[in-house]
Amino acid sequence: MEYTALYRKFRPLTFSEIVGQEHIVKTLKNEIINDRIGHAYLFNGVRGTGKTSAAKILARAVNCLNPQNGEPCNECSVCKSALDGSLTDIVEMDAASNNSVDDVRAIRDEVNFLPTVAKYRVYIIDEVHMLSPGAFNALLKTLEEPPAHVKFILATTEPQKLPATILSRCQRFDFKKISDENIEKRLDYVCKQSNLDITKDAEKLIAQLSEGAMRDALSILERCTQEEGTITDELVKELVGIPKVESVNKIVKAILEKDTDTALTTIDEIVADGKDIVNFLWEMIKYVKDILVFKTNSKLEIYSKQETQAIKALAENTTKEKLINIIYELSNLQNDIKWSSQKLIMFQVAIIKLCNINSTTGGTPGTDNTQNEKEIEDLKYKISRLEKELKLLQDAPRATSTFIEDQSTKQQNKIEFKPEIKKSNTIKLGNSVQNWPKIVDNLKQEGKITLYTNLLNSTANEINDMTVGIKFERGLTPFGKAILEKSENMSEIVKQVSTEMGKPMRVVLIDNNDEIAAKADNFSNIGKDLDMPINIIE
Repeated sequence: MEYTALYRKFRPLTFSEIVGQEHIVKTLKNEIINDRIGHAYLFNGVRGTGKTSAAKILARAVNCLNPQNGEPCNECSVCKSALDGSLTDIVEMDAASNNSVDDVRAIRDEVNFLPTVAKYRVYIIDEVHMLSPGAFNALLKTLEEPPAHVKFILATTEPQKLPATILSRCQRFDFKKISDENIEKRLDYVCKQSNLDITKDAEKLIAQLSEGAMRDALSILERCTQEEGTITDELVKELVGIPKVESVNKIVKAILEKDTDTALTTIDEIVADGKDIVNFLWEMIKYVKDILVFKTNSKLEIYSKQETQAIKALAENTTKEKLINIIYELSNLQNDIKWSSQKLIMFQVAIIKLCNINSTTGGTPGTDNTQNEKEIEDLKYKISRLEKELKLLQDAPRATSTFIEDQSTKQQNKIEFKPEIKKSNTIKLGNSVQNWPKIVDNLKQEGKITLYTNLLNSTANEINDMTVGIKFERGLTPFGKAILEKSENMSEIVKQVSTEMGKPMRVVLIDNNDEIAAKADNFSNIGKDLDMPINIIE
């Protein structure tokens, strides 16, 4: 037997089965009972709220041979034909794919013919806002004065896109978002009918995730049915891709405690788990909002006792002003991150800034003020580096990509990367490269100790707009030259310099004198003269 999706299997067949739209159902049933059926209806509302289901029920109800209190009986020949799709007098048209003038002209030509079996010929036009201007004009006259045997039911999620002339000719019904409580009740009914084991927490979470759309709720439930065992809230979160509350709590706690390292480590863990940064940002905003709500009235709905205790601990150790500030900053980030191709970098920068904003420059009893100032200075430098890296990626994506591809190709083909070495008396140096000591220290932090030690006594200056020279005051030793000639080392230096300068740069090595190199050559010559191997250890 062919499988049917849950939202189709449990589609309402009568007005009484439509959830959360009692104000509409009551009016429609009264019109049918009193035989005061309009010629054109407009059903408006967000997705999954029952517009198409109500249109189908109304189409059957006006044609039913044995209506019962305004409801279709679903047992007569007309109702059965309509349910199995064989009744030609009820026409469903998707305006998203049939939006041309010719499609509407075909309807205009058909309306002159009497229905074959039913009392009325009913046209259900879904997503009617997708019709072209010409199609609307072609529909207008027919909609204004249709034959007595024709009824129109238009459905849309965007009524503002419909011409005023169309709106004024229809009875408009606005479908509301379905409440979480009603969605939970419907989910409970569906699960019992389908023999599915689900927890109350899972039902509550699915209802919240559906955002008032019953179809979305049933689609999420159906995804969960593919797994064996009881459907729990943890399973729902895993399948939908929602980060665990523990991860969100961890990073919010790090922000409130000004713990940048923990915050960045948590971000790395989230990315490693394959979670989407935009979704995680939304979860963070919602979580901070819940902390603020708890701090205001001590009420939370969807969290377990353990999660509530964690929120309570955070709420007690912060202020409303801090929480509001975090929500404001994260909301701004949410708006900006949509247009960026480097979402992760933007997210990291924003988190570091939030940790820094909440920090204070004054020392606390038992702490070293100098150490605090150094930590703050390091944080500012990290923010500056991340912002420069973001700017470099955004402003010069082609140049950066070309450079990376070039280096990658050289490494794959094992082509030796020879740096350009010049004498100091042939180069005119310009301004010094800002934060060069910090750049060298970064190499140490990243574990590149050999490269770090060979750059310890160096300085860096601009030669021109596209070139930076690294000067070795004590001269460039043969060992140092061998280290710097390695392709991966030179690539790392170019990367660090380009990030600091905010644009792709060339790097030239400047040898201040050649005395050390000459001494090394003399030792080599002595070895040749004596016909003995001599190793020079740096």
